[in-house]
Amino acid sequence: MAEENETAAAPQAVADQPKKKHIAREYAESIIVAVILALIIRTLVVQAFKIPSGSMEDTLAIGDHILVNKFIYGMKVPLVEKKFFKLRDPRRGDVIVFEYPEDASKDFIKRVIGTPGDTVEVKEKKVYVNGLLYDNPHEVHKEKDLFPKEQNPRDNMGPVKVPAGSYFMMGDNRDRSYDSRFWGFVKSDKVKGLAFIKYWSWDNEHFWVRWRSIGKLID
Repeated sequence: MAEENETAAAPQAVADQPKKKHIAREYAESIIVAVILALIIRTLVVQAFKIPSGSMEDTLAIGDHILVNKFIYGMKVPLVEKKFFKLRDPRRGDVIVFEYPEDASKDFIKRVIGTPGDTVEVKEKKVYVNGLLYDNPHEVHKEKDLFPKEQNPRDNMGPVKVPAGSYFMMGDNRDRSYDSRFWGFVKSDKVKGLAFIKYWSWDNEHFWVRWRSIGKLID
């Protein structure tokens, strides 16, 4: 009788194997699809960035985690230089993420000050665009010293004309930002997207969450 039972159980064991393989395949396919979708979203739609420095204070603090809209200025397809489905060009006042012109492996975040064709000048910390004072409510100055143009372009610079297909960028923390005053213009093909919201914020100095910053739109 024992032999008969063993013989009868064998077909059931064989029948279970394809079912287990089928479930494993479904899990694998689901994971692959999820990874592909995540890569597409990250490449073409939205990407997360973390703020590492204080050059954009007080708009963005060290430890802010932000989302960047990557399709508003056109989606950049890998291996293709041209951008597709552009909604608009960067505008003065936009906070954008871009490839640092002196090291493409690094991403910088600054505010657009000059667009193609604009003339930008800095006189005693004040910024002029096309001869008019550019009053940016987000800018801050944390140092009182004034450097002459010959010594340092931080407080006195230009005038310079922004070339076609390029942008002049500055940090909101004007006295502590390494930006277009020092290294020049950002080409449009180096722009990654528009920063639009903070989704997380951690103060590493005091070891607490900045709850009021979470969900705050970036303007």
